[in-house]
Amino acid sequence: MTEDRGVRPVTQGNSSPELRRPDGSPVRVLVVDDESTLAELMTMALRMEKWEVRTALDGTSAVRVAREFRPDAVVLDIMLPDFDGLEVLRRMRTEAPMLPVLFLTAKDAVEDRIAGLTAGGDDYVTKPFSLEEVVLRLRALLRRTGVTESGAGTELVVGDLVLDEETREVRRGDDQVELTATEFELLRFLMRNPKRVLSKAQILDRVWSYDFGGQANIVELYISYLRKKIDAGRAPMIHTMRGAGYVLKPAT
Repeated sequence: MTEDRGVRPVTQGNSSPELRRPDGSPVRVLVVDDESTLAELMTMALRMEKWEVRTALDGTSAVRVAREFRPDAVVLDIMLPDFDGLEVLRRMRTEAPMLPVLFLTAKDAVEDRIAGLTAGGDDYVTKPFSLEEVVLRLRALLRRTGVTESGAGTELVVGDLVLDEETREVRRGDDQVELTATEFELLRFLMRNPKRVLSKAQILDRVWSYDFGGQANIVELYISYLRKKIDAGRAPMIHTMRGAGYVLKPAT
């Protein structure tokens, strides 16, 4: 029965370490899907992780619940009855620019995956999927965005660019830079390897953990996003090494 709704059966026995917010409270996840049975199945799987879960069946309620619930991550179906998930994402990001979003859809063409990520999604799962896959992707997103990180934290500094791994604040000179979760992780990887040329394959493996079927142009896309925020109107720090990859170094 679950196969027809795009979900493969759950395998019991998840032994992954529990993730919690730095203050010890449960992780919050918003599930947005117009198939109520599917939303319920995902809710059950996520609550097994001891996460707090809310659901929404359309775009309007999703935006409202996100505003009230303030989730740490969102599972978002692209096809909704009132307006699509891309518009939901846009509205959510106006209030929470770094909110990580996992797109969920029946569309499986590479072009559709790239379209969702171009709109600002951080990851993508296509139906049919396993509930374990959704959980694993969400865990990776939560770790990536620092929702579950605590401790002393460290600052990465390259030239006049500063990234605080604990507060997740980024500054270029005196200016604060607002980044999405994926942009932040990409910049952190570059800043942990200053003056080192990183290939697209290395970046895909580190930032996305898989290669979207070889679609390395997603790296080009996010590098362009970073350049607009980091280098716009300033001496450039992110450089393309033709045929080799990208390098971040202090502006000269």
